[in-house]
Amino acid sequence: QVQLVESGGGLVQAGGSLRLSCAASGRTFSSYAMGWFRQAPGKEREFVATISRNGGIKDYADSVKGRFTISRDNAKNTVYLQMNSLKPEDTAVYYCAADRSLRGSYYFGDYDYWGQGTQVTVSS
Repeated sequence: QVQLVESGGGLVQAGGSLRLSCAASGRTFSSYAMGWFRQAPGKEREFVATISRNGGIKDYADSVKGRFTISRDNAKNTVYLQMNSLKPEDTAVYYCAADRSLRGSYYFGDYDYWGQGTQVTVSS
């Protein structure tokens, strides 16, 4: 069992930055690829970024490529999402998730554990 707790969301102006954190419980954090997803009101949950177990492989949605950076610290059982040049369309609840695969997935159904989410609101 893995419990995930996100933090770092908030209200920011367009062009600003936020850093999301996701702290995981348990001793097996490095056994999971990690992903970030987001869901805006009235929309489906969408893939944002994923990182492999050892952090060597990272993938991003086209909509955030070049602006967001995913990273992880296995010693701290934490995965991060650095978000720069934020746009109003980035407004959503952001979720972290854990996947037993080696490198993660774009598909939310492949993930085994989810956090409760953190709200990110970008004003224009």
